[in-house]
Amino acid sequence: MTYDRPLSHALAGPPGAAREWRREAACAGEDPELFFPLVERDRDPQVMRARAVCRCCPVLLACRLWAIRHGEDAGIWGATTAAQRRAIRRALRGGR
Repeated sequence: MTYDRPLSHALAGPPGAAREWRREAACAGEDPELFFPLVERDRDPQVMRARAVCRCCPVLLACRLWAIRHGEDAGIWGATTAAQRRAIRRALRGGR
């Protein structure tokens, strides 16, 4: 996958919208511990439960983009693990 735009431009959102999505997040009523498993393996039951909540969320993409943009390196955000978000950031930077 190749990206022509720099990371900051690719992840830019509308001004003032940085936290608006949180009000509509499906995880808002869930135990935060669910989204911060000790081990972030794809087949881990806790990771799978957290992702199930994310996949039903109307703001999944906004959450994922926020986590990528802010370098969130822990927990499940937008149905992605920290390792997946690091890979996305590397790809957006051209593999650097």
